[in-house]
Amino acid sequence: MTEPAPPPSPTGAFDVHHPPSAERVADCVHCGFCLPSCPTYVLWGEEMDSPRGRIHLVKLALEGEAAIDAGFRQHFDNCLGCMACLTSCPSGVQYDAILEAARPQLERIVPRSSADRWFRWFLLALFPHRFRLRLAATAAWLARVTGLRAAVRASGLNRALPENVRALEALAPDVDLKPAWAGLPAPAPVASPRARVALLEGCVQSVFFPAANAATVKVLGAERVQVVPVAGQGCCGALELHAGADQSARRRVRRLIERFDRAGVDRVLVNAAGCGSMLKTADRLFEGDPFLPTARRFVDKVNDVLEFLHELGPEAELRPLGSSTTVGNRATPTRTRVAYHDACHLAHAQGVRTAPRALLRRIPELQLEEIPDPEICCGSAGIYNLVQPGPAAALGERKARDVARIAPDVLAAATPGCLLQIRRHLDAGIRIAHPIELLAEALHGDGDHSAP
Repeated sequence: MTEPAPPPSPTGAFDVHHPPSAERVADCVHCGFCLPSCPTYVLWGEEMDSPRGRIHLVKLALEGEAAIDAGFRQHFDNCLGCMACLTSCPSGVQYDAILEAARPQLERIVPRSSADRWFRWFLLALFPHRFRLRLAATAAWLARVTGLRAAVRASGLNRALPENVRALEALAPDVDLKPAWAGLPAPAPVASPRARVALLEGCVQSVFFPAANAATVKVLGAERVQVVPVAGQGCCGALELHAGADQSARRRVRRLIERFDRAGVDRVLVNAAGCGSMLKTADRLFEGDPFLPTARRFVDKVNDVLEFLHELGPEAELRPLGSSTTVGNRATPTRTRVAYHDACHLAHAQGVRTAPRALLRRIPELQLEEIPDPEICCGSAGIYNLVQPGPAAALGERKARDVARIAPDVLAAATPGCLLQIRRHLDAGIRIAHPIELLAEALHGDGDHSAP
């Protein structure tokens, strides 16, 4: 007598630890609206390197019709996680949740090569740790001021390095050590505050772009918003989650939530789009966990700083940026042309597009320019430009060409990853800044609303 076939596994080729949701996968009707907005599909025209192709692979794996091997995982490694497909999808498919569930599975099921494993370990041992980043920034500063970095580049020795190490070296910005080590400026007390907020200082943001944090505190003070310091902030876990390290990401974000929860503020503000995207969906990491209500209460308070200022209604008086020309006895401000780059995790993952543009347009004599193909990622995407340097460079060069075609005075982008990535490929004659820095520079007078 023939034995009956065993019932199919409820998770197919995935293990039982939080596999992708079959219900979410079923939402995809394979219409193809995501294809033109997917960076890897635009680069290669490969169906399995599109959102609907990856969703189809997940469906096959859930049904036990596809083995999860290195080739399967490569299609997910190729994904930037830019979430442009969320914007373009008419069916509301939660590709972000599907990807977030699939990547930890792939890390557990398919072993990586030793070189790949060690490089990823190095990145995650460095970037989520502010003190280690400061040491790395100091080393980079010494290499620059002693001429060592220029000498290595001139000799061509850097070309002997592995491609991902070359990408890491090329992305390293020039650092001003004093603010990088100083941390967030102490917020002054605000008279009659309109809101009490806490600010996520960030890891890369606080070390490599401390001016953005200082500008955020200045602008909030000028808008009569009291910033409440939150000591002992750690990493939000975004880079680890992006890399499939969901357990360590969960531990990090839980510690962060607990610290901010004790601050008793009206809002938690973020000025780095990748961190904001992570924190606005952090409750997904605690489904079935007693910590879920606390996580949801926190998530409800998270805003990007530009989103918050736009909704609050800015009051501070602004003046033109830059220099002026004198005609006769009258000085006329020089018009500043600013191209605004939509950071993927702000525009697509958080749906924040109007607020940055509206705030920048408040600056007198500022001409806002739109970049062609704004939905296509610049290639940064967390650690993507380090673990997938080839396609990241292709996307970075494409974005730089689009910006150069406009030739703005300033390129504004609301996250450190985009700033680093585009700076690598863009003509050095174009200034790159966070929009909040431009708002701080435009404040009329010192914008001081602190209590006497």
